[in-house]
Amino acid sequence: MQYRQLGRTGLCVSSVAMGCWPVSGLTSPDVNVDDSLATLRAALDAGISFLDTAWSYGTSEELIAQVLSERTADVVIATKGGLDRTSDGRQFHAASSVDLKRQCDGSLRRLRRESVELYYLHAADPAVSLAESAGAIAELIQAGKVRSAGASNLTLAQLREFHAICPLTAIQPAYNMLQREIESEVLPWCRAERISVCVYWPLLKGLLSGRLSREHVFADGDGRKKYPMFQGQEWQRNQDLVDELRQISDGLGISLTTLVVAWTVQQCGITSALCGAKRSWQIRESAAGGGLQLHPEVLEAVERALSQRGPAETRAAV
Repeated sequence: MQYRQLGRTGLCVSSVAMGCWPVSGLTSPDVNVDDSLATLRAALDAGISFLDTAWSYGTSEELIAQVLSERTADVVIATKGGLDRTSDGRQFHAASSVDLKRQCDGSLRRLRRESVELYYLHAADPAVSLAESAGAIAELIQAGKVRSAGASNLTLAQLREFHAICPLTAIQPAYNMLQREIESEVLPWCRAERISVCVYWPLLKGLLSGRLSREHVFADGDGRKKYPMFQGQEWQRNQDLVDELRQISDGLGISLTTLVVAWTVQQCGITSALCGAKRSWQIRESAAGGGLQLHPEVLEAVERALSQRGPAETRAAV
């Protein structure tokens, strides 16, 4: 596993982070506590020292606390505020100063901690000024409850506004082989400001893991059905890409997941890739990518496959 500095802090984090959304079971019917705990333990055993969670992820913070109570581990925990859930599970924006402070206190209780290393604004709240949200996180830092600030799902203009009020240590955008928009402006800005970039969706909702066959039928309620990349001609072109990438990974004797994660964390400006998992084997496969240095000819082969695939439509249908 490779380890990298987190922003301007003295903290180091693993190049593969575990995204702890799946272990909560909020959107997956086949999740149970035993498997979730085993997956978290496997992440630590694989060298992952960076765990990413959120107030809106439900029980995941409590599961993290339970696993960390079992062992001495040098772990950086990132959690998020700004999104909340109703009693029936519906998610809504809640990023006022009062909301963020309440959620942070709740997260610390769940995590059984007095402070957390990194606290993200999960998303901008249309009903609240970004200045208020950023100011609230700055106050949490001053109070000693948060060591550093992060922001997720913000535009570059929003990131600049936030950073001017509350200096950012890390941002969390979507990024993968088919979603590379941040390379043009966001990554250069973050490099100049020494802000870490911790990306989510490196496997693009499972598409780039190669575990979804061409004939796969998505169940009713599966959120992926609303994305063009999982439909029609886009789906077939993406499957063609997966076939090309699998030839590369097979030639290296590694899984496609490991190849994709290794490629992601090797891109200039990427600090860490958040890899979700609900089973131990899944996080071990992703973690292997954090310790693999791909040779230039392999990177060139991947770029040729991506060039042949061409631009992809990745936005969700309205």
